[in-house]
This record gives sequence, structure tokens and C-alpha cells, in this order.
Amino acid sequence: MEYTQLGRTGLKVGRLVLGTMNFGPQTDEADSHTIMDAALGAGVNFFDTANVYGWGENKGRTEEIVGSWFAKGGGRRDKVVLATKVYGNMAPDGATVWPNHDKLSAVNIRRAVDASLKRLGTDYIDLYQFHHVDRATPWDEIWQAIDVLVQQGKILYAGSSNHAGWHIAQANETAARRGSYGLVSEQCLYNLAERRAEMEVIPAAESYGLGVIPWSPLHGGLLGGAIRKEREGGAARTASGRAADMLADPTARAQVQAYEDVVAKYGLEPGEVALAWLLTRPGVTGPIVGPRTTDQLASALRAVELTLPEELLRSLEEIFPGPGPSPEAFAW
Repeated sequence: MEYTQLGRTGLKVGRLVLGTMNFGPQTDEADSHTIMDAALGAGVNFFDTANVYGWGENKGRTEEIVGSWFAKGGGRRDKVVLATKVYGNMAPDGATVWPNHDKLSAVNIRRAVDASLKRLGTDYIDLYQFHHVDRATPWDEIWQAIDVLVQQGKILYAGSSNHAGWHIAQANETAARRGSYGLVSEQCLYNLAERRAEMEVIPAAESYGLGVIPWSPLHGGLLGGAIRKEREGGAARTASGRAADMLADPTARAQVQAYEDVVAKYGLEPGEVALAWLLTRPGVTGPIVGPRTTDQLASALRAVELTLPEELLRSLEEIFPGPGPSPEAFAW
């Protein structure tokens, strides 16, 4: 495993991030523990979760599974850089959300971090991330709450997720005025098929010293050989979500087919190439992978060792061109 600094911090993290969103909903506790053991054994030291994972009636279940794994001992907690998130409400889907039980008010941040610590079975969180933008809460209030948590030793760093470039700037300018450390990472949707983050989010992150942690690096399975699997497996392998939406569009489908064809020419696996491509991008700390099985984890790990030929990189750029920098992407 290769390691790098998380943004401008001194914290060393692996270039592959273990996402735990499937733990509970799709992968049971025992198999989740097996995957975490395999990841740690391979040198993956950066685990990402969120308080709402588990979803539906089981929000918080994923953090509990991670916590029960930590409880097995063997230095598991000390070896892991643990990231979780705050923003969403913890009420079961469809239930009434009580006022102040979601988003980023100081009162909810305090409540949420204590609840996450309990579920995770730990006394501190390495990276506490804002899962979404709270347009109603001023950054001064957010940083006041975060500074208290840092002073209490409950969290070490703060990061953002799904924030625009100007949100990152606003957050860190406010932090600078307060003497707070500010955001150290941004977790955003970024992959070969979805490159809009390159316009402003990633440049803002680089300028303010944030590590970029791409989520959905395979774009919902689209870049994992979706057309080939569709052809080989029939209805059982049919894409869903954003992958299905793109495959339904003839132009996007042609892009994906061209991608699978060029990757096949090099004898490589599409999903591994998509991950390896992200590792070549400026500002990227490491993509989040959410394996449901140890085989999927093994495939992701191979991507870290993969060096993409320059000719292949040029072909990928032709198939999935980026939007270009801002403002040139939309102005003369």
C-alpha cells in the first residue's frame, strides 16, 4: 500500500479508502469484519463511514459494525484513521424529524458526535466530515462547535463532503479569521464519467490544502465493465441508479463501450483502470471503495499497483474529456 499525507496535515493515509456503506444493508456483520481484516492486512488504514449508514430503519448500524470490529482488539482502532460524517437525521425513514436533530447546528454536532462515538466504541474520531452543506448555519457557529470538540479530544480534524468550491473557500476563510484549522479534506463525486469537480471543487481544495477523497469512483458500477456484465450475465447483472441512467442514453453508452474496448486492448479490468486513473489526478488522496466481498476488495487493491501507460491515459481523456478549468469551461 502506498501512503500519502491527507491534504496539508501530517496524517498519513493509504491511497485507497475503505468505504463501509454496504456494511449492514448488503454485507452482514461477520463478512464486514472479514473485509475490514483483509483491508487492514493489506495496509489500508483509512476507513470511511457515516452516522446515517445502515439506512431506513437501521441508521447507525454501520457504525455499530465498525465498532464491534474495533472491540475485537489487536490494535485495530490504533491502526485505523477513522472518518465519519454528520448532517442527516437519524430518525427512521418516514418518521418525524424533531427540530435540531439534523444538519450542522452546534447543538446537533454535539449530539451527533457523542452518538457516533458510542456506536463506534471509541473515544475519538480522526476525521469528522460535514456530509452536506448547511445553508442555514453560519460557519462561525460550525467552527465554534468543532473547536470545542477538538479541545475535548473527541475529534482531530474536520472535513467536508459534497461542498462546492466557494463553500470550501468560505469555510476556510472563516476558520482562518477565528484561528481555527479549517477543513482538511473534501469528499466529492469524481470519476472518469463525472469530472465536473475539476472546474472549481478540486482547484479550491488544492488551494486551501484539502485532500480530495472521491466517492463513487466507478460511477455506480458504470466504469466496472457494466456493458460486458450486462452481456454476460443478462438481467441478473443489469445496471441500476446512475449507471442505468447513462447506459440508457445512446451517446453515453457509446462512451462506455469505447472505454471497455480500449481497456480490453491492454488486457486490463475496467474497474481497476477507473481507480488507477483517479490516483493519477492532481489533489486526489485516494478514492473510496465500498466492497461487498473480499474479491471486490482484492480487485481494488490491484488498482493501487497499476501504472497506466501514457497512450491509455490519452485515450481515456479522448473518451471522457473533462470540462476544463473555471471560468474557461463556460466563458471565453
